[in-house]
Amino acid sequence: MVRIDDSDPVVKCWLSPDELDHLERTAGADGWEREISMQLMGRCGLRVSEVSYPSTEELRWSKDGEIWLFEVRGKNTKGGGRKTRDAWMPESVADDIHKYTRERSLSEIDPWVDASTPSIRRWVKEATQAIADETGNDRWESVSSHDLRRSWATYHLVERQVDVRTMMSIGGWSDYSAIEPYLTEPTEGRIGEAMRSN
Repeated sequence: MVRIDDSDPVVKCWLSPDELDHLERTAGADGWEREISMQLMGRCGLRVSEVSYPSTEELRWSKDGEIWLFEVRGKNTKGGGRKTRDAWMPESVADDIHKYTRERSLSEIDPWVDASTPSIRRWVKEATQAIADETGNDRWESVSSHDLRRSWATYHLVERQVDVRTMMSIGGWSDYSAIEPYLTEPTEGRIGEAMRSN
């Protein structure tokens, strides 16, 4: 079930990997571009304002790291102009991107998602409302586009215990104070795993 923190005026939500799958499939029912958008936010950690930037020209296989990386221009958490970083992409998302670009006959420089930030936010709201209607779980109605990035960051930082410096690099945080809010409480599964190993 979608985890919620409604103790502040801004409600924060966290989706599990299975809930992200559900959201991606639901959004994808209205077009593959929408599904790709959800993957870029929920699986790669992009901010909603960064989703329309990447194209195949920015995607590369790193032989040193044996991972997919792609260039993103986004928010500079220290202020000032936009900041360029290399974001990480899971192989499953890279496979979808390659299939998607072939099917759509996108050139190397065509953005994968050709939509405005408000449109992408609306796609998230439409998909989460559809899931709320389908499941009767009104927690989905609180999920925002930023919650996809929040879920990605918390999953890797807390559940998978990826080091903070790596997450800052691929997620575009300039200092610890910017990433610290994503270090929230672990899931019950993670608590059990940690305590059984002690």
